Amino acid sequence: MSGGGEGEGSDLQFTPTWVVALVCTIIVAVSFAVERSLHRLGKYLKKKNQKALFQALQKIKEELMILGFISLFLTITQNGITKICVRESWTLHMLPCSPDEKEKKESKPSSTSHFQRFFSSNDVFTAARHLLADDGDDHPSTHEKLGYCAAKGKVPLLAVEALHHLHIFIFVLAVVHVTSCVLTIIFGGLNIRRWKHWEDSIATDENIESQHAPERMESVTHVHQHEFIQSHFTGFGKDSTIMGWVRSFFKQFYGSVTKLDYVTLRLGFIMTHCKTNPKFNFHKYMTRALEDDFKKVVGISWYLWIFVVIFMLLNVNGWHAYFWIAFIPVILVLAVGTKLEHVIIQLAHEVAEKHSAIQGELVVQPSDHHFWFHRPRIVLFLIHLILFQNSFEIAYFFWIWVTYGFNSCIMGELPYSVPRLVIGVFIQVLCSYSTLPLYAIVTQMGSNFKNAIFDEQVQVRLAGWAQKAKKKGLRGNNNQSGQGSSHDNGGNVGVQLGSAFRRAPSAPENNSNVPRGEESV
Repeated sequence: MSGGGEGEGSDLQFTPTWVVALVCTIIVAVSFAVERSLHRLGKYLKKKNQKALFQALQKIKEELMILGFISLFLTITQNGITKICVRESWTLHMLPCSPDEKEKKESKPSSTSHFQRFFSSNDVFTAARHLLADDGDDHPSTHEKLGYCAAKGKVPLLAVEALHHLHIFIFVLAVVHVTSCVLTIIFGGLNIRRWKHWEDSIATDENIESQHAPERMESVTHVHQHEFIQSHFTGFGKDSTIMGWVRSFFKQFYGSVTKLDYVTLRLGFIMTHCKTNPKFNFHKYMTRALEDDFKKVVGISWYLWIFVVIFMLLNVNGWHAYFWIAFIPVILVLAVGTKLEHVIIQLAHEVAEKHSAIQGELVVQPSDHHFWFHRPRIVLFLIHLILFQNSFEIAYFFWIWVTYGFNSCIMGELPYSVPRLVIGVFIQVLCSYSTLPLYAIVTQMGSNFKNAIFDEQVQVRLAGWAQKAKKKGLRGNNNQSGQGSSHDNGGNVGVQLGSAFRRAPSAPENNSNVPRGEESV
């Protein structure tokens, strides 16, 4: 067994039973502890009526299940993969380390002496087996002496040790990604929670001002004198598009969302989507919408695994691919933050260019036209991609450090290694304290509102009612086909309501379809 360099120790039939029992006990205990912890966390979230976070937890469980399947698949196919033999010349191209580094490593003497290896815990059995083999007729075959592929004059496609390291990396990547997403939502949520004081103060001010409603309605607001317009439209470079982008770029690093921004965007949302309910709790709606989006970010989608494969393919010696790839998420996070800040500027410009004075409050007009390709959801996809790519960089860095050492050739030179870690920390902090809060409020400035505008009970009732209306309408169409238009119209209404609720419709102009019961949201 000691030949072939497959590692020290004996197989299961020469391993003490107490060792097997001890290892099994530890593995089972740890597995059950993790499973019970996730189960109790799920019960706690359901008890607190945190449906979105509970679904995010279910997404994490799905990722763990996929990891378990990957682990099982690699274990079962390990022997088959290592017996796939190729020509040695095929393995000399696109190496992470130069061939010279490989020769140095192979020529370097092992740190463990032959004396230590002989007196290790299992080498006594190995020595006895070799003595018996020398005295008997059962001599080792050529495959056992040289290895399966070496006997054919070839090399294995992937060595056992390399397969084992790849297995560990996939697990580390998933753990780091989930941890990164959780930390982002926690620290970003702390920043967003600070806005609740703004929501409460707005409600208090509105209660006081409601006593002077006629006077407020008669007042005229000069748009260019409004504080929101002055901070985003007037001043140096107000007519320059380039200066607007420059201001947006730097604003994401300090005070990405001010109270004035929150008050103005909140009012624009309410006056557009729920005008009949001025006491709408915008902060609670925004928090629920963010929780719904979080469950989509925490998972590792299939296209993200394609990025992993591409990144590993480009890890060629001399290319420093991982150093250059580290700039992709930092460029994306800066672009997303700048775009979200620029949407606020566009809202201010739109009002200032159309009106010089207005009666009552200054109201911005939400629209999908302010976002890339008129799709606010693209921002969520980019945040998902940013967090995954950043997690990949951090996971790869620490995996290489622990597995091969900080000075290994695969880690790369110091000037290329340290900046990657610094960039990873920078992205994590910026995404938590600036990008995520910006996303939470600015993406509400699209043409449509989200299902989270209704609380859970209202969502269930509306969905059930829409389904009943749809079934009733279809039944009416089948029974009364061609016998009047009233039944057909009722069926079409049911179908449209069902599809409209699923896609979170844009509010009609009179905004009368938003229930007033949402005041308790």
